[in-house]
Amino acid sequence: MKNATASISAEPEWIPAPSGPLPVSLGARRLTMEPPPSYPSAMVNVTNRCNLACEHCFVFRDGNPNDHEGEMKPERILEELRRLRDRHGLRRMMWMGGEPMLRWRMIERGLELFEHNTITTNGTIPLKDFGPDLIYVISLDGPREVNDAVRGKGVFDQVMKTVAAIPDGFQPTVTVQCVMHRQNQDLVEELVRDLLPTKVQGMTFGFYVPRLGEVSERAWETNEEREKAIDIVFDLKSRYPGFIWNSTRSLDLMRPATAKLVTDHCPILQTTLPLYIEGDEFTTPFCCYGNDVDCDRCGSWGVFSTATKIPGPWDSPDI
Repeated sequence: MKNATASISAEPEWIPAPSGPLPVSLGARRLTMEPPPSYPSAMVNVTNRCNLACEHCFVFRDGNPNDHEGEMKPERILEELRRLRDRHGLRRMMWMGGEPMLRWRMIERGLELFEHNTITTNGTIPLKDFGPDLIYVISLDGPREVNDAVRGKGVFDQVMKTVAAIPDGFQPTVTVQCVMHRQNQDLVEELVRDLLPTKVQGMTFGFYVPRLGEVSERAWETNEEREKAIDIVFDLKSRYPGFIWNSTRSLDLMRPATAKLVTDHCPILQTTLPLYIEGDEFTTPFCCYGNDVDCDRCGSWGVFSTATKIPGPWDSPDI
C-alpha cells in the first residue's frame, strides 16, 4: 500500500454504466477476454484462511469469494500467477488473504515473479526478512481497546510483540495502515504515538469502505460527514510529517467536492487486477474490495493514492 502505482501502459476496456457515470467492472471477464487488458498491478488473496475474525474485513463479507474449503494449492497459485503476469503485464503484486503469512513459504517463492511486492498482514505472525525490495503493511485500527474491539482481544499486544521482535538490519520496509471509521477517528493519534518509538517506518490511513446501503456505527453516512476524519489526518500529517505517508493531494481528493469524481472514474479499476480464490481457480470480483461496495462512499487509500499518479478528470483546473 505504500508502493507507488506506475502509469498505465495500456488502458483496459472501459464500459460506461447505463444508469450513470460509474464504470462497470469487467469482473471475471478480465481473465478471459481477448486481447487481454493490461494492468501494472494486482492484488491476490493467497488463502481464504485467517487466524483472526475482524468485524470489518471486506474479504469475508457475504457475496465475496472467500470459502477456504478446497482452495488452491501453493504450486497451482504460483503457476497461475506466472501465467497471469505474462498475460496482463503485471509488475507489482500485493499479497493478501485471509492472512497471507499462513503461506509465507509460497510467498517467498512468489516474490521472484514480480518487480515490486507488498505483503498486507494482520501482524500476528512473525515477519520474514525477504530482502530490501519488499514492503510489509501491518493492519492496526487504533490503540489497544479500539483495535481489539474490532480485531479481537489481545491482537494489539500480539502485533506490538511482532514489531518489537524485528531485528536490527531487517531489510523490508515495515509500515502500518489504520482503517479510520466513525468509532475510532478521534482516537488514532494514540496509535501514532504508540508506533513512533518502534521499527515501524511510517503509516497511512485508509477510510472505511461500507457495503452498498450500509447504515452502521462504523460507516459515515455521507462524504461530508467523513470530512472531519480527513481533517484529523491532515492535522496528524502536519505534526508527524515524516511518519504519516498519506499525501496531501490524496487527502484533498477525498473531500466532497472531488471524492465522487474520483470514484466515478475509479483509477483502481484501470490499474489493478484483483484476484480472489474460488475453489481451484482465481476469480475477479467487482473490485479489490469485493462485490458489494458502496463506491460513492469509498475511502480506499489505494484508490485516492493512485488518482494522484495517473491523469483523470480530477485534474481539471476548474476543480
